Amino acid sequence: MDNKHSMISLKEKLAELLEIIPKQSHIVYADYPLYGNVGDLFIMKGTESFFKEHGIRVKNRWNPDNFPFGRKLSKDTIIVCQGGGNFGDLYPYYQNFREKVVQAYPHNRIVILPQSIYYQNEENLKQTADIFSGHPDLYIVTREKASYQIAGNAFKRNHIRLLPDMAHQLFPILPTRASSSRKLRFIRTDHEANEDLQKHMHTKSYDWNTVLSTGDRRMIACFQTLNVLNKKAGNLLPMAYMWEKYSAYIVRKAIRFFSAYESVETSRLHGHILSSLLEKENTVIDNSYGKNANYYHTWMEGLPYARILQESARKKENLPAHL
Repeated sequence: MDNKHSMISLKEKLAELLEIIPKQSHIVYADYPLYGNVGDLFIMKGTESFFKEHGIRVKNRWNPDNFPFGRKLSKDTIIVCQGGGNFGDLYPYYQNFREKVVQAYPHNRIVILPQSIYYQNEENLKQTADIFSGHPDLYIVTREKASYQIAGNAFKRNHIRLLPDMAHQLFPILPTRASSSRKLRFIRTDHEANEDLQKHMHTKSYDWNTVLSTGDRRMIACFQTLNVLNKKAGNLLPMAYMWEKYSAYIVRKAIRFFSAYESVETSRLHGHILSSLLEKENTVIDNSYGKNANYYHTWMEGLPYARILQESARKKENLPAHL
């Protein structure tokens, strides 16, 4: 196998971020995820691990619900936005937040960590490009070739990079329980589900909402409510610290859940990435707009324990809208 496609080299490649977020730099982590998408929590944990390993000093951690717009930042402070798959118009709340940050801090470097880009409406993409073009020091890091192409076409005045998902920083992850011979079918059930590829599956499957217990979901809702109330009170409570502790429990729970299976079939990108971090055999099923296939063909093709469903491979040209 070509070393450029090994899990070790994917983690090492993330060190290229130091060219734009230097060691010992001071940053604000602008939009950590405070919700129950466990894949995004793996991204957050990988991001925090990267900061720690490279001596990057996090001055503040905020999320979109409590970010203090209007607070002045020193010009040497870098604003870092969470990576993931919510860049575009499928998740307007988070995209609107990033655009507002870009407009509010024209004198600070802003780095958007590795993202997949998808717009259903080209006018929305043009609107984002108009906003982003006004910032002279904005870095958009994409996490697969299709998004890199879109960003290169749409955001010509910004700096564009291509790097793997931040969860690769967590490699290796050791299983925390013995595995059986069972196969885990981990299939998304939201609006990104690819019904054509999943329709053949009549066996029992799981998703993040079934990994989380009712108590977990209630606790997450309590965190979200407390977070809003805390902002109204002046952000007196250390919400980021409290969430770091609870989200670490959720991530450990997900690792333990996946550890129990010998192999995985999944339409969740982070079902695929987590399985690969555990070095478990896994089969990738594409999502509704090509994100999983694009990621697989950019970084994961050639891994001895990962493959893609053939129907997904034939759909790899299912790319997002572009200018």
